[in-house]
Amino acid sequence: QVQFVESGGGLVQPGGSLRLSCAASGFTFSNYPMTWYRQAPGKERELVATITRASGTRNYVDSVKGRFTISRDNAKNTVYLQMSSLKPEDTAVYYCNARIWDYNYWGQGIQVTVSS
Repeated sequence: QVQFVESGGGLVQPGGSLRLSCAASGFTFSNYPMTWYRQAPGKERELVATITRASGTRNYVDSVKGRFTISRDNAKNTVYLQMSSLKPEDTAVYYCNARIWDYNYWGQGIQVTVSS
């Protein structure tokens, strides 16, 4: 079955960096766009970044443009989110996502906390 294992979250000071990883299994990873979402306490889940199958196109929510970079390694079935210049408002649970045959599959989520 489709599974995602996210890693790389944690506590970081404002201005710091983290790299999230999401290892996928159970489907042909290279055939699907991948997306990172996040959900902050008391807020709706929002799309952060998406990447097409061969990394040709990457899109970001305005609030992270210039600070976050999404990438993927199809040989390793893994998608990454490099986060730099982190702000307290980036604090959230981050989820990787793939939409396969009109169904959304989600990772378990990983906490990112930006605080001094």
